[in-house]
Amino acid sequence: MYKLAFFVPVADAEAVKEAVFATGAGRIGDYEACCFQTSGTGQFRPLAGATPHIGRVGDMERVEELKVELVCEDALIREALAALRRAHPYEEPAYDVWRLADL
Repeated sequence: MYKLAFFVPVADAEAVKEAVFATGAGRIGDYEACCFQTSGTGQFRPLAGATPHIGRVGDMERVEELKVELVCEDALIREALAALRRAHPYEEPAYDVWRLADL
């Protein structure tokens, strides 16, 4: 089992979550589409060669984002990450993946 956390602009969050959930990620027992989300402000400065979804190359950008956390079965993690990358509006979505202990 893995835990996946990703950061996404608020306006795009539902579409990205649905894409990840469609892979089977976010299931806990008899429940699906399970996640926890917190809001915050993301910050980045696009460099030369970037094609930013938000902002302009060279300018600091701050965006209201959600951090979405969910669990994912081992067999689904690569598919969930691929869905996240396809659905996410950023060229380089930020995410973390942790392997969870089975205690």
